[in-house]
Amino acid sequence: MDKALYIAMTGARATLQAQGTVAHNLANADSAGFKAALANTRPYRIDGGEHASRIATQHSDQGFDSRAGAQRVTGNPLDVSLRPDRWLAVQTADGGEAYTRAGNLSLTPNGQLVTAGGHPLLDQQGMPMVVPPHQALDVGHDGTVSIVPMGEGPETLAIVGRIRTVDAAPDRLQRGLDGLMRNAQPDLPLAQAPGDVMTTGALEGSNVDAAGALVQMIQLQRQFEMQVKLIQRGDDNAQAANSLLRLGG
Repeated sequence: MDKALYIAMTGARATLQAQGTVAHNLANADSAGFKAALANTRPYRIDGGEHASRIATQHSDQGFDSRAGAQRVTGNPLDVSLRPDRWLAVQTADGGEAYTRAGNLSLTPNGQLVTAGGHPLLDQQGMPMVVPPHQALDVGHDGTVSIVPMGEGPETLAIVGRIRTVDAAPDRLQRGLDGLMRNAQPDLPLAQAPGDVMTTGALEGSNVDAAGALVQMIQLQRQFEMQVKLIQRGDDNAQAANSLLRLGG
């Protein structure tokens, strides 16, 4: 009986973790460039010497859905939509490098180019991207940032830097707790992507299927309720067995 209880308990725990993943996806259904997290469960054999007969259920992180989200034209020169397998390089809170496809960029009062989450974009040299005062700004399809300086004519258009945009297949990345992607193989740095890497004046939306996620949440809730009922039934059976043992004694 304790085996059934343990399997049901670990299954319920894994189901709760899966619900958390689905809830996180739903919360980001409108976040630009968000990639839905994938979760599953798998059997896990408990070590037990020569009698390792117990199998538990374990939550399994399956990475993320790499499909592109819907494209939306905004006309904003600081909105960029990335080509497949292209990622913007940003600076993390600890000074490291991470990656995102959230292309709704903005400028801080001191001219720093940042994502909607406030993470500074990096240039080709790995330094935070800073844009001098200007009266016009243009982001090229290759990530080149050009400006017309204050008080100057359009003929003075000057390049101030190029956004670091890396080429990374989904299996080269893993999501961190802050929602940003990291290089899954730090000993193999990701290279700058050549050629056209983005479209300006457009945004890639989240690839979360909100309706599908809601259905999945309902299924997980029913699964959790079934596992809890199994635990309760096991407890009832254990109490009945103890009563019979007391009567027999």
